[in-house]
Amino acid sequence: MKCPFCGSNDTSVIDSRPADDNTSIRRRRSCPECGKRFTTYEKVETIPLIVIKKDNNREPYDRTKIEKGVLIACRKRPVSASQISKVVDEIETEIFSLEEKEIPSTKIGEIVMEHLETVDPVAYVRFASVYREFKDVNTFMDELKRVLDK
Repeated sequence: MKCPFCGSNDTSVIDSRPADDNTSIRRRRSCPECGKRFTTYEKVETIPLIVIKKDNNREPYDRTKIEKGVLIACRKRPVSASQISKVVDEIETEIFSLEEKEIPSTKIGEIVMEHLETVDPVAYVRFASVYREFKDVNTFMDELKRVLDK
């Protein structure tokens, strides 16, 4: 690893430990040339994932879109930031565990709804109302009844 301070190619690892719920490795490094220390993170490189939208357009997978949707659904709900981060990590893990190169956005939406339903029923209904594009109050009520019956 190249030293970010002096550019030396001869750096050594002082300490390694898991980071981000064991999804990456944090390494503390030292440069023998300048004596400075710095931290690097290693993460497994995943296959690029393409999302097939409802209109059949394709775009690269973007975690921030899932985060944004979950954040909006959980707004003003008793769901902590750490819970939101954890559920987004779980959603992403499930998506990548499918080991597909292309995944329909509808499948991603279903996975998000499954996880939101366990976190907060109101957040689930909020997300479902936008995702499933409820056309009228009756459709909305049918979904509410389904949640209440559980």
